[in-house]
Amino acid sequence: MEKLPAQMTVVAISKPGGPEVLVPEQRALPQPGPDEILVKVQAAGVNRPDVAQRSGAYPPPPGASDLPGLEIAGEVVELGAAVKLWQRGDKVCALANGGGYAEYCAVPETQALPVPRGLSMAEAASLPETFFTVWGNVYDRGRLAPGETLLVQGGSSGIGVTAIQMAAATGNRVFATAGSDEKVAACVRLGAEKAFNYKTQDWVAEARAATGGKGVNMILDMVGGDYVPRELKCLAEEGRLVFIAYLRGPKTELDIDAVMRRRLTITGSTLRPRSAEFKGDLARNLREKIWPLIEAGRIKPQVYKTFPLEQAADAHGLMESSQHIGKIVLTV
Repeated sequence: MEKLPAQMTVVAISKPGGPEVLVPEQRALPQPGPDEILVKVQAAGVNRPDVAQRSGAYPPPPGASDLPGLEIAGEVVELGAAVKLWQRGDKVCALANGGGYAEYCAVPETQALPVPRGLSMAEAASLPETFFTVWGNVYDRGRLAPGETLLVQGGSSGIGVTAIQMAAATGNRVFATAGSDEKVAACVRLGAEKAFNYKTQDWVAEARAATGGKGVNMILDMVGGDYVPRELKCLAEEGRLVFIAYLRGPKTELDIDAVMRRRLTITGSTLRPRSAEFKGDLARNLREKIWPLIEAGRIKPQVYKTFPLEQAADAHGLMESSQHIGKIVLTV
């Protein structure tokens, strides 16, 4: 068994601010708790919550690492005293509670999944945050049933490319919005029946026309703000609107009459503060229902660009430019 070093390189947030506040530093290795595994990180995904944390808007929950990074892939090198699911040497990807921008990261054993056959570590690291989020919100909370229609706002984002592929692979008609013709084409290539350029098209009218005037059964929304009144018009009777972020702000006007008459459901969730038990349930569902689709090639990770860990600031700059289609990943 290799001897673990005392110190590791991490990328820390020196103070709230722009990408330039992400700085490499040396820290002691984290010690895994009784139910945790220590992973030697080979790749770590970059996500919007990392950007929010860096800017000071999304503090880590109590007990979590102050380092950014919510998803990793690598090799299990140390086991907590009560760990039952993993052994040293196992290759895993995992949803972290923080601390992913580092050479080593401790994660609850239930939040880890085997690296799917045929995937690189960078591809595996691009999975957990978006796949856990999409499963928890589209299937558990939004109750998307086979044959129903789903509209994904921001279809070319990391969440978007995951939601489009997952819903298409589980027998749903999928529509998406995106901000350029190139991104619209990417959404269709990934399995959307139609995608709409929100800068040049009326996506409400387009989605209603594509569903024969009925509207869509569910909308996965990370935009919020002034999109909400339009989304209510876009939903079918008994439709569900599920929020996972609000890039255009948390406040909106609500037509309560429309909600009542068409029996609409408005809900949403955040993942990071939820318990290890809750995240473990999501992991079991993904392993049983979605991992076989990945291994069969029906769902493919979409890694847009990788950066070395020390260049995390450049990765954040790219994410904030919104030029990417799919995921941005740090390699260690």
